[in-house]
Amino acid sequence: MITHSMNLEIQKAVEAGKIPTSAVATLQQLVEGACVTHKSWGFGRIAGMDFLLNQVRIDFASKAGHLMQLEYAAESLVPIEPDHILSRIALDAPAVRAEANANPVAFTAAVLANYGNKRTQDEFTRLLTPALFTEGEFKRWWDGAKKLLKKDGHFSFPVKKTGPIVYRSESVSHADQHLAAFQQARQLKEQIVALEKILRDSEDFGQLVPQLQSVLEIAEEAARRNLKLKTAECLTLITLRDEIVDRAKGLRRGADALTLPAILLEEQRNLTSLLEEIPAAKLKRALAAFQEAFGEDWSTKALSLVGRGSTRLVAEAARLLQEHGKTYELRTTLDRSIRDHSISSAALTWLCDKKERNKKEGEFRSLLHPRVVSALLSALERDQFNENRDRKLHDLLVGDEGLLPDLLSNAEVEEVREAMRKLLLSPVFEDLNKRSLLGRFVRAYPELEVLISGDREEKQESLVVSWDSLQRRQEEYEEIINKKIPENTREIAEAAAHGDLKENAEFKAAKENQRMLGRRRADLEREIMTARGTDFANADTAQVSIGTTVSIRDVKTASVEIFHILGAWDGDVDKGIISYKAPIARALIGHRLGEVIELPTEKGELNVEIILIEAWNKGGN
Repeated sequence: MITHSMNLEIQKAVEAGKIPTSAVATLQQLVEGACVTHKSWGFGRIAGMDFLLNQVRIDFASKAGHLMQLEYAAESLVPIEPDHILSRIALDAPAVRAEANANPVAFTAAVLANYGNKRTQDEFTRLLTPALFTEGEFKRWWDGAKKLLKKDGHFSFPVKKTGPIVYRSESVSHADQHLAAFQQARQLKEQIVALEKILRDSEDFGQLVPQLQSVLEIAEEAARRNLKLKTAECLTLITLRDEIVDRAKGLRRGADALTLPAILLEEQRNLTSLLEEIPAAKLKRALAAFQEAFGEDWSTKALSLVGRGSTRLVAEAARLLQEHGKTYELRTTLDRSIRDHSISSAALTWLCDKKERNKKEGEFRSLLHPRVVSALLSALERDQFNENRDRKLHDLLVGDEGLLPDLLSNAEVEEVREAMRKLLLSPVFEDLNKRSLLGRFVRAYPELEVLISGDREEKQESLVVSWDSLQRRQEEYEEIINKKIPENTREIAEAAAHGDLKENAEFKAAKENQRMLGRRRADLEREIMTARGTDFANADTAQVSIGTTVSIRDVKTASVEIFHILGAWDGDVDKGIISYKAPIARALIGHRLGEVIELPTEKGELNVEIILIEAWNKGGN
């Protein structure tokens, strides 16, 4: 309650120039016990005012007894009524929570009334979380509340989640809301959203069949106008129309109405891309129209989707074929594409998925053999430079620890060996993932550990290389990664745009170059990873070793030759530089001054004497 004495104190403060006249109205509401909000500190209560010190004291949740100058308080505090939701939560949160649970509709209406009868869902979430609910509790409460709010009819929900929820003074039925939303829709996407809601609540249209019939006719006319430019959206629209006609009594299609089979037949050259664009919920109905659209050729069309479509399209097309007794044709097609390594990543993902793998028996189970491992790696290598590649197959292979054991359960050791070799050479996987996959092979076939451990020392041993040769390898690797592979990706895309890939020489050449770049990249990664750079300082000259210059004399002719034995990647015949892995170097290494040894040459073995061993001098060569 505002007292006369308080008004007098405020008036004195104005006259003394302590506060501006504009602050009077707000200050008159800041009586002791009044509720306020602050943009930074939230809810608070006025604890007292001191006109002598020109201060107001506020108890915030995180700042009890906080002092503000009167003018600043008038500018930054917003007085609120005791029945405002913020006041009620601050004063008795458990009671407010109980009210929200008991009657979500009345509670939501009261909250919206505090904010001009509209509030976005995000604002609603921030208001009640965590003040009344944890995030999980709020989600469960809100999911239930929304159903009641939509049924009530007083609440208007936005098309976009970012829009406000509005409380209306008069209740509007679901059917009327949906019809009004469709009438207001100007774009095909908006009409689709409105028809989805009509389909969901079709049982509410008992007395509104004429209005709903009119809506369907408008939708079909929109589909006819946009069929060439927005085919996928039009196909979705017609699918929704058919679902509504099937579900709601009294509706009908016109004699010349657009049909799914007619659209599919007209667009048969673009079937894969068209079906990829429609929502997953409508895909099953679209595929169900294949038989009517394509007659006896329907299964061929469905099989082409298995070969070219995304994972969801492959799964739906495979389901359709199985439901109509075409399992043998599906299995034969998959088996052939596995054998020739042309099977797509999406088809392999469907075939190897853990849930689906456990369901597949009989003929499909027999497809899960060791050849799939090789096809899998080929598909991943084929896709690795595709900028829009789907990583589902990669993630499935790495993440599903049971997949490789399943595929190799009945394999011969030699089949597993070959699969391991291919994995070792594959450029697709990061080193950590590759080691993990190889470990799964070894757990199933311990005897094959030889491929990745000690018995293959020559392949796995560190390479001693000169810094210059290592730098050249690294520069080549960087050029492949940053220049050649991106250029090749563009070449593939440009060549593919010319059409008919079977007769496209540019496309085939670009794909072959892709394979060559992939192999070279893998080789370089492997070599650089095992390389140990050196400048050959402190070479052991007590015997022939890496980093030494060796002079030898032919025992028979007395001719002298000099060799500089350097790193694995060094070699210059004119300068006498040879790699320590070269046959001549191998024959010399370990021998001492004065020894006579047999040296392999192109003309046969020569007896030579080692007459000088000294440290290699780069500046002298």
